[in-house]
Amino acid sequence: MYKQLTMEQRYAISVLLQRKCGKKEISEAIGVHISSIYRELNRNKSKHKYSYLIAQEMSIERKERLCVSRKFTAALQRDVEKKINDDWSPEQICGRLKAEGKPSVSHETIYKHIRTDKRNGGALWMHCRHKLKHRKRQVGDKRIPIRNRIGIEQRPPEANGKRFGDWEMDTIIGKDGREAIVTLVERSKNYMLMSKLKYGKNAKALAQKVISMLLPYKNNVLTITTDNGTEFAEHQLIAQKLNTKVFFAHPYSSWEKGAIEHTNKLIRQYIPKKSVFKTFSDAQILEIQHKINRRPRKKLNFKSPVQCFFNLLL
Repeated sequence: MYKQLTMEQRYAISVLLQRKCGKKEISEAIGVHISSIYRELNRNKSKHKYSYLIAQEMSIERKERLCVSRKFTAALQRDVEKKINDDWSPEQICGRLKAEGKPSVSHETIYKHIRTDKRNGGALWMHCRHKLKHRKRQVGDKRIPIRNRIGIEQRPPEANGKRFGDWEMDTIIGKDGREAIVTLVERSKNYMLMSKLKYGKNAKALAQKVISMLLPYKNNVLTITTDNGTEFAEHQLIAQKLNTKVFFAHPYSSWEKGAIEHTNKLIRQYIPKKSVFKTFSDAQILEIQHKINRRPRKKLNFKSPVQCFFNLLL
């Protein structure tokens, strides 16, 4: 049975097309039939090229035109708007309402309501992660080797994102390129940790910070997956202190660490690009972490990461 492609799959298609991969190779990489790739490109490709954000928006718009309207009562609107103002996504809102057995509408209907509110001068759209805008993603061409790195192809197959205790690691870089925030996420439950780095992308300082952040959960750190940024050059120190292994994704293959990529986008809702990190206190950074960890997730049956993570700690 045909299923709609996810945002993550569309992102993977976009990256693989940039790498000049064939449609069969793309279909195998994201686990769908090749006809789905042809259908996706025919229906959701813009005039000049395929953009995963534009494709997702076109898909949502199509659903809005074809879906059967449900009764969006004034009481339901108030409940939905309250959750939007608390930075919940439309999918999180309708998922939680359904999980609690309450009246609900589709997330497409909620998006439509947000767009209408924006046209009427409302501010609901300001609480959407992308502010209802498309963003272009640029592909770099600089590869810097890291000594004694272990490639992701050597990562054990059981570290597939379903096992508890497999983590991903990344950094968010500030406006001047010197400030940085390190982020960590447990892949199966999407529980996130984040902290400002006093010395920016300094590898040794980052390693010490990561060790201090994960030390309380040392028994539940089976693997860590990251990218090839030079700030992770001290990966062996992290592995030694936490008794784990650090694996590196292939260059330009950010979907291989999709959990942290998605998490960083959630953080950008609160710390936009070109922000000056020194204007955010440690307490504010911690509050952003808590807020994201309390938001319900579809993959967790609309429970929150903090609920699921601490239920499984050893």
